[in-house]
Amino acid sequence: MTAAQRCAELPYRPDPAVAFECVADEAWPVLLDSGAHGGDRARFDMIAADPSVTLETRGGQTRVARRDGSAVDSPADPFALVRAELGTVDPRPPGSLPFAGGAIGWFGYDLARRLEQLPSRALDAEGIPEMAVGIYDWAFVTDHVEQRSWLVAAGRDPRTAERWSGLEAAFRSPAAPGDRGRLRVQGAARANLDEAAYRHAFARVQAYLRAGDCYQVNLAQRFEVAASGPSWPAFRELRNAARAPFAAYMSTPAADILSVSPERFLQVDADGRVETRPIKGTRPRDPDPARDRELGAALVASAKDRAENVMIVDLLRNDLGRVCATASVRVPQLFELESFPGVHHLVSTVAGRLATGRHALDLLRAAFPGGSITGAPKIRAMEIIEELEPHRRGIYCGAIGYIGFDGAMDTNIAIRTLVYSDGRVRCWAGGGLVIDSQAGAEYQETFDKAAGMLRLLREAAD
Repeated sequence: MTAAQRCAELPYRPDPAVAFECVADEAWPVLLDSGAHGGDRARFDMIAADPSVTLETRGGQTRVARRDGSAVDSPADPFALVRAELGTVDPRPPGSLPFAGGAIGWFGYDLARRLEQLPSRALDAEGIPEMAVGIYDWAFVTDHVEQRSWLVAAGRDPRTAERWSGLEAAFRSPAAPGDRGRLRVQGAARANLDEAAYRHAFARVQAYLRAGDCYQVNLAQRFEVAASGPSWPAFRELRNAARAPFAAYMSTPAADILSVSPERFLQVDADGRVETRPIKGTRPRDPDPARDRELGAALVASAKDRAENVMIVDLLRNDLGRVCATASVRVPQLFELESFPGVHHLVSTVAGRLATGRHALDLLRAAFPGGSITGAPKIRAMEIIEELEPHRRGIYCGAIGYIGFDGAMDTNIAIRTLVYSDGRVRCWAGGGLVIDSQAGAEYQETFDKAAGMLRLLREAAD
């Protein structure tokens, strides 16, 4: 801990929404939410606001804007620009805390166009930034294992010292939340693929698989509906139902993001240890305990789902190997069943260690976007996705998370994610298709995955 860093322990509260109300109306507020899981992989909640710098990428330009009103547009690599704003590496935060300031934001799926030559066929109906990242000097961090909370700061931003006592007082005794109203939806959410269109796209994927273009292709559909009102109360409802370990809420002038992702993309600790946990394989939950256990056991035993999972494990082993130390990449867990309120998932773990001189952002760039939501081989799968999905994915299937001043990083795969902008709410759901996939089952799986989000939108309808 440097002389500039600050740390104050504050009362523990299990619900991060109470603390978030303290900063919900500030610029670029963000909550990274563990769903109060309390396990080693999802034990921390983080709240931040009022970034000193924001970076927004649109096409070939990134606007780097500072709090004093100055801004520049740069054609440089967006990942390199974030790395430059992070500057020199700080010592790790005190104790077990994972974050004491740094970058937080989203890296949309379509940021891949800055990394690879991809066709441009799908409609960009949203027009929001491919990347939106803030540089935050302070954070309110809650540890659900130790049941403790801290206000921490890097001390790089002079405003932090000016605000510290006020922030400490606000988080120590949060005011009761006022009535913010609710998100209201006009009508039913409409998909960009009806069943006939989905089956046609499915057949095209199968033709590509038989021709040897790919082993697996992720095919998704998009739901959209007009909406008005605040997004934060909707996120509270969504996260209370999902209890997802890698959830996130972020509000920017361009869009509000409501993510209840169950999937970790990339984690790097301050010592350079790397972990990714791809999900491949899904079954719906059943209210009957015996039937629910049968569904979980069938998923674990499914040759199709295990083959699909291991394809992506191999892809991620290759991605990690591009920036990890030689012989450090391994698979400590394969085909682990994880159960969430709506679905069972088949999850594996790939681990490694960053090579000397490599930064977490080098890893994010090398592995982006995540293989679990593209297919294999990755670039050809992305070309097919661009051909068959009517709309660009935007934030969906990108990543949301943090990169600390100390070099640590944790990001999700932005699935189970609502995007709210320009009076419209959108969400997506998809699945990996392989040669023995069945169109009807895969089509239904998209609705199983989207069920929680679509339920929220139905309940919000006028």
